[in-house]
Amino acid sequence: MTMELACADFTFPLLPHDRALALIAALTIPAVDIGLFEGRSHLQPSTEFQDTARAARTLNERLGTHGLRAADVFLQADNDGHSYAINHPLSARRRRARDWFEHALEYAGICGAAHVTISPGVPFADDEPVEDSRSRAHAELAWRGERAHAAGIVLGVEPHLGSVAARPAAALHLAAAVPGLSLTLDYGHFARAGIPDREVEPLLAHASHFHVRGACRGALQASMRDNTIDFKRIVQVMRAVRYRGYLGLEYVWTEWENCNRVDNLSETILFRDYLRTLLTDT
Repeated sequence: MTMELACADFTFPLLPHDRALALIAALTIPAVDIGLFEGRSHLQPSTEFQDTARAARTLNERLGTHGLRAADVFLQADNDGHSYAINHPLSARRRRARDWFEHALEYAGICGAAHVTISPGVPFADDEPVEDSRSRAHAELAWRGERAHAAGIVLGVEPHLGSVAARPAAALHLAAAVPGLSLTLDYGHFARAGIPDREVEPLLAHASHFHVRGACRGALQASMRDNTIDFKRIVQVMRAVRYRGYLGLEYVWTEWENCNRVDNLSETILFRDYLRTLLTDT
């Protein structure tokens, strides 16, 4: 597959889900990143997984109505990143996280998504040494990688703020430590911390999905005008490493990290048009 654009359904949380999909279709973006974020997205795991197959078929029909396809299913089992983290110290929490992951694989397969994204886990530094958190995350990711491979789904983990892979070196170590693991890469999490693009660039060789939005030092999400990420360079490197995943436009609207301070619709259109220019450049 050549590089194509997708747009997150959670970019437009104030619209009903069907209307958000209609808007994405109206933007002539062919694919959708589906958010399954407990407590904050249109579709939530606790309800979708009550009858996973039926819910996934319903979504597949809804996508088809709008001429869209699913690019990724992004699973977040809680709203704080810790309560049901894949590497939670409590085994009962990890079992619930595993159960929901298996549901997510079934859901993705039925709605036509070949890719699932999850968090790589978080450090529980107040309760244990950080290396214990990382070691448990590696074990949980290895199990998930095996399950995803058996289901014919590509598993991507997103290195993000507050995770066990919050810096490029940690993300590279994670990719090396877990066989077959790939990354859902969002430069914004690094740009916010003031980490330059050149330190993030080696991660592109491990990426299976990519999130696009403006960001800069101190701002996880920013307008195109304030953006400091060099997307032209990113597309050039993607071509060099033969990246064949989606470029998912991923503006979000939430108070977290002040991600409700930009015009999601306008910025999505601006980045859509810019990316199309980059992708057609020879």
